Amino acid sequence: MSLPEHAQTALDSFSQAAGWEQRARLLMQWGERLQPLADSEKTPEHQVHGCESKVWLVARQENGRWQFNASSDARLIRGLLALLLVRVEGLSSTELGQLDLAEWFTQLGLGRQLSPSRSNGLNAVLQRMGQLAAGG
Repeated sequence: MSLPEHAQTALDSFSQAAGWEQRARLLMQWGERLQPLADSEKTPEHQVHGCESKVWLVARQENGRWQFNASSDARLIRGLLALLLVRVEGLSSTELGQLDLAEWFTQLGLGRQLSPSRSNGLNAVLQRMGQLAAGG
């Protein structure tokens, strides 16, 4: 499966980063690219459970393809969410269900830096995306 355009851009920039400090800076920059959610979207209905930080996720489907917006109160998590969103951008429900999140973050060189709680939180976001895509 080929990568969405922005995911390829992310992969290219992270591949060129020399070491964790550069990747951490990139992560913060990607987090700043997240479109802010309106306060009206930061509701319990949109909150993802299973994350240590507060994370909100909003989904919509256009022509069978999923578009997600997300936000968090933590800067590092916003960066990780931005990287997750570019990876799932425009996927179908089937493609979403087949995504290997750990593999994606390993390709970016971030796999080792994901603490178990962050990894669990990102998996909770991906699971929530799957639930939304399945209609619930």
